Amino acid sequence: MAAPVRTLCCSAFRLSTRKFGTTCGAQAGEKWRKEHGLAQSGTEFGPLTDLPDWSFADGRPAPPMKGHLRRRQEKEVLARRIVMLSTEMDRGIEAWQEKCKEAQSTEVQKIPFTQT
Repeated sequence: MAAPVRTLCCSAFRLSTRKFGTTCGAQAGEKWRKEHGLAQSGTEFGPLTDLPDWSFADGRPAPPMKGHLRRRQEKEVLARRIVMLSTEMDRGIEAWQEKCKEAQSTEVQKIPFTQT
């Protein structure tokens, strides 16, 4: 009894015209947002993501939500990393300039002094 059910299911799958897609779907408007310098999706940053959802009737702000606190912490970590890498670049440029000056001064010292 199991064999006829199995063949029936297999034949039904073979006759089906529905295809499975294997490509990843792009979000609507993703290309346009990238061309205009915006985020890849509409939920990465902006007023709908960054501003609070509500406030008290007397005007007090709402307490920050978990997602807002997480994003703020991620941005702070990123800002600290940017500052650290920027200072490393500045130090590297200064060291390179010092090395160039030293090489130039040794070149000048190597040139023999000629009297006329």
